Amino acid sequence: MKEMTQQNLINAFGGESMANMRYRHFANQADKESYPNVARLFRAVAHAEYVHAGDHYREISHLDGGFVANSMGAFGPGDTVKNLGLAIAGESFEIDEMYPTYMEVAKFQQEDGAHRTFEWAYKTEKIHKALFERARDAVQDNKDIELDAVHICGVCGFTMEGDAPDECPVCKAKRDKFATFE
Repeated sequence: MKEMTQQNLINAFGGESMANMRYRHFANQADKESYPNVARLFRAVAHAEYVHAGDHYREISHLDGGFVANSMGAFGPGDTVKNLGLAIAGESFEIDEMYPTYMEVAKFQQEDGAHRTFEWAYKTEKIHKALFERARDAVQDNKDIELDAVHICGVCGFTMEGDAPDECPVCKAKRDKFATFE
């Protein structure tokens, strides 16, 4: 694997891993503030970030040793409104800067597996951002978000609200690969 794509995978793994943990903590705060649907949303998206991290990690499973991950991390948690803002900022960074660049590098270096995992995450982060924006708007009005069941594809992390599809629109995994957060 080319060195630049390898480092991008390491960085993406680090960023998705931190997002997973950050969203789990944000969910606990939302529970404390009596926003159970926001908490459920954070837990569902945390699971999607876990899937993304795993996809990136598998692409670098050939590595042996310690490596430094340079990843965007949103720090300074607070109340649920602030935490949703941090989540939106993190998702925006991945959509606007990180994944488009990583995909171009992987494509240029003909690293198809890395490109695939970057693209899967990129497509999903757009959905996460929109869900977090809806949640923020509700919480700013002192309301919990109205939220149907959230389904997360266990193969690519695709996230959707409502009924799980028969087939994931991103990776084509079957319905039985989806985790449901109700």
